Amino acid sequence: MSEKKIPYKIYLSEDEMPRTWYNLRADMKNKPAPLLDPGTGKPMTAEQLEAVFCKELVAQELDNDTAHFEIPQEIRDFYKMYRPSPLVRAYCLEEKLQTPAKIYYKFEGNNTSGSHKLNSAIAQAYYAKCQGLKGVTTETGAGQWGTALSMACGYLGLDCRVFMVKCSYEQKPFRREVMKVYGSSVTPSPSETTNVGRKILAEFPGTTGSLGCAISEAVETAVSTPGYRYVLGSVLNQVMLHQSIIGMESKIAMDKYGVKPDVIIGCAGGGSNLGGLIAPFMGEKLRGEADYRFIAVEPASCPSFTRGKFAYDFCDTGMVCPLAKMYTLGSGFMPSADHAGGLRFHGMSSTLSQLYADGYMEAVSVNQTDVFAAAEDFARVEGILPAPESAHAILAAVNEAKRCRETGEEKTILFGLTGTGYFDLVAYEKYHNGEMKSVIPSDEDIARSLAQLPQVK
Repeated sequence: MSEKKIPYKIYLSEDEMPRTWYNLRADMKNKPAPLLDPGTGKPMTAEQLEAVFCKELVAQELDNDTAHFEIPQEIRDFYKMYRPSPLVRAYCLEEKLQTPAKIYYKFEGNNTSGSHKLNSAIAQAYYAKCQGLKGVTTETGAGQWGTALSMACGYLGLDCRVFMVKCSYEQKPFRREVMKVYGSSVTPSPSETTNVGRKILAEFPGTTGSLGCAISEAVETAVSTPGYRYVLGSVLNQVMLHQSIIGMESKIAMDKYGVKPDVIIGCAGGGSNLGGLIAPFMGEKLRGEADYRFIAVEPASCPSFTRGKFAYDFCDTGMVCPLAKMYTLGSGFMPSADHAGGLRFHGMSSTLSQLYADGYMEAVSVNQTDVFAAAEDFARVEGILPAPESAHAILAAVNEAKRCRETGEEKTILFGLTGTGYFDLVAYEKYHNGEMKSVIPSDEDIARSLAQLPQVK
């Protein structure tokens, strides 16, 4: 089809929105390793997990074989407030770069939470409501997940208790206020309100926190409060399942215009948006129906794929969660208080980790200042102020497009623009004032953390 007939923004109708989520694990030959009980070293049972998570979400978490899960009508109705989201042809960026590459991005920021996180937040809150729970607890890094879950809980009338990584709590006061608008309580983590929080503060005085810390506090609060369960915005299989709607919509839109991406790029922290974006394309690759190149982009300050170890580890700093086999820097790893936000998690999705270990994906790490330079350039030509997390994918996409300019290759690039950066202006201010530095952990720092990995036979 003629290039001129592809619109700047490709919108699907409500009727074209997927009616199912796609479970990528169903097509994986090597399934992700099971979650283990840290006490016994044996796979966690559904009954054990249901003490922490909602029952239906546990069923989704453990199912490696069902390819498609029907999206309940109530969730589809909520999705229609902001979905289908647009697939954008980045004509202006292509022109600016003078590249023969064709660049597309899936924009997930067209909702009040400003990110893709709402796709799973409404699903998890819905299942909590159906189970008759009073409320849920969670952690949040950059604040996008906490905002999204607050919106979902506010809509469904559930209580929501958020533990927000301390440096983000301080850097993004307006983000936490939006959570409060929707009725959530927000606590900087680590805090004095939980046993594990007090323990972490005693061991790491003055720490700015991490997602691992906040997870520990949220889990402790959930299991010690009747009528509550813990929910989370990334890492686990259930979250990637809900986020598959991103990739499914992208594929429907591209198929509609006869477009096939050569390279698919996503920022990587815990894995939710990357896994969601690549899901249907990776499924085709696993089934031998098509081939694609997949690139995960992570911050150099928290490089779990590129410098971590594929091993069983705790998902949280307080070591109260199950063990997951993943690329990890060690649950005790404390990333610098930079502005990679939601990408500052010590580990990576077990599903994505297995795919990476099996050679289906690539990974690169990038410096913070380079990321913000790419974000600013993108904002000037495409008109969207990107979240710092999204800007990691932007930088990698731009680098790929520049290589095409040098080689003359006409590749088609698809990347995920996970959200907007309007709550990240403190970070942009530091970049503009020359106060931003790229902090990269030393080999000794990472080795010290990895030395503390649990011994699993």
